[in-house]
Amino acid sequence: MTDFIKFDNVSYTYDDIEEETYQDQKQPVVPQRVNYAVENANFTIKKGEFVAIVGRNGSGKSTLARMMNALLLPTEGTVSVNEIDTSNEEMIWEIRSHIGMVFQNPDNQIIGTSVEEDVAFGLENLGVPRDEMIRRIDWALDIVKMEKERRTEPHLLSGGQKQRCAIAGIIAMQPDCIVLDEATAMLDPIGRREVMALITKLNREQNITIVHITHHMDEVAQADRVILIDRGKIFADTTPRKMFSDVERIRAAGLEVPQITALMHILKQNGLEVPEDVITVEEGIEILSALLQTGGVKSCH
Repeated sequence: MTDFIKFDNVSYTYDDIEEETYQDQKQPVVPQRVNYAVENANFTIKKGEFVAIVGRNGSGKSTLARMMNALLLPTEGTVSVNEIDTSNEEMIWEIRSHIGMVFQNPDNQIIGTSVEEDVAFGLENLGVPRDEMIRRIDWALDIVKMEKERRTEPHLLSGGQKQRCAIAGIIAMQPDCIVLDEATAMLDPIGRREVMALITKLNREQNITIVHITHHMDEVAQADRVILIDRGKIFADTTPRKMFSDVERIRAAGLEVPQITALMHILKQNGLEVPEDVITVEEGIEILSALLQTGGVKSCH
């Protein structure tokens, strides 16, 4: 896989650097402390990867997301997309053609008066010919499994359906990458499962690069990599299994440990030979069943 998104010594601050001035204006200007939203971030995302970026609220993960398609430009360092520097103003639309964004509130992304019209909106702006537009709309709605809702008014959709509608509008424009910035945060468990199943499918079957920004640790199991950010700094860049095996690090970052991972951690602490890198409930069930069969755990029944 080739490099697609690259952060090279990237920092970002939302605050203007305040300067201390003196009454006579003859003293040197002294800069005050800078509060970084992101500080010295270095990582690369390859084409076709599924990368989860996790962190508590205010950790800097959404700032990372917005720098990926030049909604924000780094204060220091460089961000490149497909070898294009995001600070190159002449290439801004080229950069954004490669990366589609899905945000937290689906209601803020839907424009059309029907699902079909909303998916068509971006294609119309790109000047896609009508025959090709119809083909792409049909294709996108088929992938997100919303063919039956194509003429439905968006306000009648569930939260999960709205996000799937937003994703359909993005994939119809055929980007190389989709960045989901807390796209499941406002959804119920069913809606979250719908979106996670969809983006996993897009990655596995369409080879679309996925960057999933979230604070829900149970959503990272399908990712190839997990990047942990806290207080603007990257503390880990590893696999889901290695991340889940370090329960104390997850808790120190202010994140909730998935229930199955927490259970395995407790069993391990109580002397049972169980792995701590369990990332799915299904794995946990298999391990517990084996323990019951071998007498490692006494059944309550």
